Amino acid sequence: MKSLPVKSLLLFSTSLLSANLFAATNSITPDDIMRFESLNKPVISDNGKTLAVEVEPDRGDSHGFVKSLIANKQFNVAGGTKPKISHDGRFVAFIDAVPLLDLEKASKKAKKKLKSGLILLDTNTGLETRYERVKSFEFNETGSHLAIWFEADEKKKDEKSADEAKSSKSVVKVDDFDKGTLVELVDLKSKKSIKFNDVTGFNFDKSGLHLALAINNIEANKHELRLVKLANNTAKIVKSFKQQQLGSLALSHDGKYLGFTSGNANELPYGREYQLSLLNLETNKLIAAPTSQDWTLNRYAELRFSDDSQRLFFGRVPQVSQQIELAKVESESDLFDQGVITAGRELRIWHGDDPRIKPHEVKQYKKEQKRTYLAVLHVDGNNLVQLADLQVPDVEVQQQKRYVLASSDLPYRKMITWAGFYRDYYLVDLNTGRKIPLLTQQSSADDPVLSPAEKYVVYYLQGNVFLYEIGQDRRTNLTKSLAVPFANEDHDYPSNAPGYGFGPWIADDTGLLIYDKFDIWQVDTTSHDAFMLTAGKGREEGIQYRVTGLVEDKDKPSVLSSGQKLLVQGYNDKTKGDGFYQVQLGVAGVSSFMDGDYKLKMLARSKDANTIIYSKERYDQFPDLYSADYASPQDATRQTDLDKQRDSFNWTHSELVHWTNGDGKQLDGVLIKPTNYVEGQRYPVLVYFYRFMSDRLHAFPQMKINHRPNFAWFADNGYAIFLPDIRFEVGYPGDSSVQALTSGVQHLIDIGVADPDAVGIQGHSWGGYQTAFAVTKTNIFKAAVTGAPVSNMTSAYSGIRHGSGLARQFQYETGQSRIGESLFKSPQKYIENSPVFYVERMKTPMMIMFGDKDDAVPWEQGVELYLAMRRAGKDVVFLQYQDEPHHLKKYPNKLDYSIRMMEYFDHYLKGKPAPKWLTQGEAYTEYKKAE
Repeated sequence: MKSLPVKSLLLFSTSLLSANLFAATNSITPDDIMRFESLNKPVISDNGKTLAVEVEPDRGDSHGFVKSLIANKQFNVAGGTKPKISHDGRFVAFIDAVPLLDLEKASKKAKKKLKSGLILLDTNTGLETRYERVKSFEFNETGSHLAIWFEADEKKKDEKSADEAKSSKSVVKVDDFDKGTLVELVDLKSKKSIKFNDVTGFNFDKSGLHLALAINNIEANKHELRLVKLANNTAKIVKSFKQQQLGSLALSHDGKYLGFTSGNANELPYGREYQLSLLNLETNKLIAAPTSQDWTLNRYAELRFSDDSQRLFFGRVPQVSQQIELAKVESESDLFDQGVITAGRELRIWHGDDPRIKPHEVKQYKKEQKRTYLAVLHVDGNNLVQLADLQVPDVEVQQQKRYVLASSDLPYRKMITWAGFYRDYYLVDLNTGRKIPLLTQQSSADDPVLSPAEKYVVYYLQGNVFLYEIGQDRRTNLTKSLAVPFANEDHDYPSNAPGYGFGPWIADDTGLLIYDKFDIWQVDTTSHDAFMLTAGKGREEGIQYRVTGLVEDKDKPSVLSSGQKLLVQGYNDKTKGDGFYQVQLGVAGVSSFMDGDYKLKMLARSKDANTIIYSKERYDQFPDLYSADYASPQDATRQTDLDKQRDSFNWTHSELVHWTNGDGKQLDGVLIKPTNYVEGQRYPVLVYFYRFMSDRLHAFPQMKINHRPNFAWFADNGYAIFLPDIRFEVGYPGDSSVQALTSGVQHLIDIGVADPDAVGIQGHSWGGYQTAFAVTKTNIFKAAVTGAPVSNMTSAYSGIRHGSGLARQFQYETGQSRIGESLFKSPQKYIENSPVFYVERMKTPMMIMFGDKDDAVPWEQGVELYLAMRRAGKDVVFLQYQDEPHHLKKYPNKLDYSIRMMEYFDHYLKGKPAPKWLTQGEAYTEYKKAE
């Protein structure tokens, strides 16, 4: 640990965050993009006084930025990533990331030893304290203390191994799971700290009174529960055990109880059975939780108290056993023992009635090994109730006192293969464990919601919103008489349209807010009357209103008070601009705070204050951070100025275009004109698309090197970029895409922007498929780059998504590929929508890109397309990036692909000389491996 004074306490200046990274240049280069900085996940202190954010270049090391929102001071923290802020905002802790240069220089073996650290910034003094080899860290609820959990000391581990090698005495072998490491507890006020060795777990209570630690050292036969009183930093052993390995632990929020699990330290942790106990910290009385023959605990049983400290939630399992070991050849007779020989087989049996296909089962295996089934211990009375079980395994817990929602996908696991995801939902009584069936075969995209006071469940089903009254066992359709649709109006998939979701509940469950596409409705849960809180302005003006800026707490749903004024964000479907508005519960109408041709993103809200953080952006304005009061977002203060990075460049702008396709459908798109655009001059055009793109009109271009074309780079290199919306027809995804693309390009030609002999197209994944299909139907494109495309739906239909292990069939029957029927029922549709069958029609040169470890689309789909085009004598080049998934991850590959993409389009659309790799390819070469 070392303490360093910050060189200077910096006052706010635009140069702090936008250092002169770029020399003045006439055009944007890949080097500029690599150095361009973005803001990553800002956080704000609970009291709304301090803002922290990671400033991250596309390549290189991040730094932390901290800004006081009440005083004129700010700080840069070198290497700082992923900030956390203490409750009062005085201290900010960052992960001290390993420098990129160290990672790049290190061997594979050495990289594993490189560990991140921790940087603690005192915003009062500017003092930075840095800690090395930190595993995790956590502020307590009141922000008075910081607990730092360190990685194991590599040096000590090596020294110990040497000592053991010299010693002839037997040594206890300890599984890594059971080994503890150092925890340092820092008193942030006094800067004094206490250190605890061999810590395997710790927990702060929410009241800010205590820290509990589980200390385990099997070799020393030491197992202790320690409790630190944070008021005076005194630590004491509250319980010690000789051969009981301590597992999970949790402090009740009132500081009265310490819950913990423990098991026989002589057993390996994989199959160790644990017991749950409660320690009354006031009386030091140890209470054993009830046990059951049907349920027990394993090492994955996490503990969590309810906020009122009356219930302790934890997971149990039906049984615990040690991991099976295969027989090995140990004697001459074993060489001919069929059981021993076949034990060495490498076999997976795929049965037709398996709930999950084998690849999916394998991908889910570790998750299932860690699965526990939720139970609750009612502290008063020591009454234990099992909530989840083998038939209904998933339970959602917030802060309810009587009921929780549970669900099961078990009946539908087989049909996931072709039909997608469904669940049965139940209401579970916390006092008895009784399960009340609620919904059968409900789409997993439309989860029901339990009201905060546990009087109702609201859910969406087949175009309507229903209210289930628990006490009366009564269901009411809330929306059947309302004159607007509540099913997604833009749904163009071969499946039931989902709903638009729900807003917050009103106090004591007297009402709730629900959404249609545009407006917000307030519903009375007693009378079931509903009225448009936004007075119909949303649908009338084409603005999609949604409640925003509330305090987010995953354990506590937001609850509104009667007559409360709410901040609402609106997206204008016509102009693609955003705004902030206000509504008042019980009163129909919307008032505007601000709206315009820009995009707004709500990013953070202080827990105990009314401060919000949002970004505001356009294509030609970086999304800097703004702070404001929840009640007046228009009166905002800009807190960062990364937009200054654009000063070195000749930036362009975006505009909205409209056209009509061949079926008479009105379509929208975004046109980004090249820099120094001259009216009347025609330009090469790059078309990039996926589905709906016009909502990106006011989005600042992503300044990154990846699998997409960088819009700013292409625009500065003389290209117009076109982002058209695609609206699909079920059964004919390829043709409907082509209609939108060709009509949109023709519109650009008609208005004098596009050079008809210089239009290129690039898409990835679903966009890659559409790109490959489009050039079998039209010659309007003069060059095409397709990334990770499906080229043959007949072979892809029964393929595997290797990332999840899921079959691909559901994507075609009910999902993105939109065929709507099985291959067996409609084989002709699969053929008609597959570009590989029509490569002889292609006249457009194509570059195909795939990672050969693609985890979403089988990379053999690229091989099929390449081989078909090669056989047909077409102009094709195939980029196979080794050991890469669906989206390129390795920076050398991302940069290489970006450069080749630019070279490819420059040749075919601008007439530049073809690079050697494009005219001659590249011979396979093996290089000397690094030492």
